[in-house]
Amino acid sequence: MEIKVDQKNVHYSDGGRKKRRGEAAVILIHGAGMDRTVWQLQTRKIAFMGRQAIAVDLPGHGRSEGPPLQSITEMSHWIISFMDAMKLKKARLIGHSMGAFVALEAAAKYKTRVDRLCLMGISSLMPVHPDLLMSAKRNKALSRELIVYWGLADNSHIGGHPHPGLWVKGVNQALLNLAAPGVLHRDLLACNRYKDAMTSALSIKCPSLFILGAMDKMTPLKNAQKLKGAIPQSKSYTITDCGHMMMTEKPIDVQKVLGSFI
Repeated sequence: MEIKVDQKNVHYSDGGRKKRRGEAAVILIHGAGMDRTVWQLQTRKIAFMGRQAIAVDLPGHGRSEGPPLQSITEMSHWIISFMDAMKLKKARLIGHSMGAFVALEAAAKYKTRVDRLCLMGISSLMPVHPDLLMSAKRNKALSRELIVYWGLADNSHIGGHPHPGLWVKGVNQALLNLAAPGVLHRDLLACNRYKDAMTSALSIKCPSLFILGAMDKMTPLKNAQKLKGAIPQSKSYTITDCGHMMMTEKPIDVQKVLGSFI
């Protein structure tokens, strides 16, 4: 599906089912170097639960026209512009990693537009090692390989996925490889520079849920719990034996938790 935002084509997936009147809209926001397809195991499930599922490609990602946006704040404003283009007065935001920062910032700045918030693979800060930033800047394959290596729990590297035929490591690697040169670097830089998560969290008023991986090496559990503490009414669910890429590593767990929240 396509729509114009700021005179540029934006692509999104709707889970294969048309919206029905009165349904709540759920916008899913992907992480650094990714696109809407990272949500493919959740989008259809959400749609057939009676919600308007919208997994969107951020500018410069997937099939959306660029250039990529340079900061988390810019991306949060863009999400509201996307909602305007979709004629959505309110939406429930689900974000992963960089997308979680975007969802958090949008919910903090536009309180009347976001009525529920789900943050996955997030922490109070997301520092990126200078060597990874440099590798991504040079568009080296090593940058993508490091993200997949650190992003998955140990067991996710060796198979045994509940969906037959899905190789988690290969799926995430292939998705990162599809990103245009420079996209991953710009995204990582935006995450590295974003320091307002705690401040934004303190102003969140809508029902909020954290979905966390017990084995997450990129956004460690203890740092995520610190952020959760800044949103008193929030709830959290920790998935055992799961790393940073919970949507692909543990899709059934994620579906169940989202189903009871959205």
